[in-house]
Amino acid sequence: MEPSLLRELLESLYDRYNRPEFIPDDPISVPHRFTERADREIAGFLSATIAWGNRRSIVRNGHRMMLLMDNAPADFVRHASERELKQLETFVHRTFNGGDLRDFVLALRGFEERYGGLGAFFEECYAVHGDLRPVLAEFRREFFAAPHAPRCEKHLSSIERGAACKRLCMYLRWMVRRDDRGVDFGLWRRIPMSALYLPLDLHVGVTGRALGLLTRRQNDWRAVEEITSRLREFDAADPVRYDFSLFGAGMDRILNDHE
Repeated sequence: MEPSLLRELLESLYDRYNRPEFIPDDPISVPHRFTERADREIAGFLSATIAWGNRRSIVRNGHRMMLLMDNAPADFVRHASERELKQLETFVHRTFNGGDLRDFVLALRGFEERYGGLGAFFEECYAVHGDLRPVLAEFRREFFAAPHAPRCEKHLSSIERGAACKRLCMYLRWMVRRDDRGVDFGLWRRIPMSALYLPLDLHVGVTGRALGLLTRRQNDWRAVEEITSRLREFDAADPVRYDFSLFGAGMDRILNDHE
């Protein structure tokens, strides 16, 4: 596709899907239930953690997590007793179970105690590195510094092992991106939108290749860097806004029109 036509398509889809109407059927609806920064940070992280599989199931189970945390995620993370933590054991989303959720809650408690929250960690770490790649690596090391069952480590991707880190990149989009549309939160102002990387999963990879934005076959971190670099050609200041476009291309069956 010609660059001018591709730009027109990306902009059209961005405009169509970056709207409040997008929120209820997306995992971002879970943190949108809350108004306090800490609640949004924690609810967003946990809902992003389970964001694989059927979207309807992801959203339903994200809201169920919040119910198990008394619909007060920040307070629960900071103060839940052993008895209250035990109530998480009933949770399951695909291979992410109640034990994993408990370990994640306790890891998040560590960030609250040591840094004052997830946002403070990410913003301070970015200020040191000026690059989100080492921040992602450092976040994972810090997260699993807390006691945990080894099995839960598979639920937080490792950039150092070349993973695409789709769910972390999506969470960062939610927390960093800001515009006047009301979908993303824009809470972490000390991280520029230009530093973000595209959340790359199977469907976005297929769409990106069909539109000529991605040549690498594997959906790994090198592919994330490639497709994000291409999107920066269209908007260097906010390349990840085209996450809406690539999602929308699949929803609108754009691929069928260009096969």
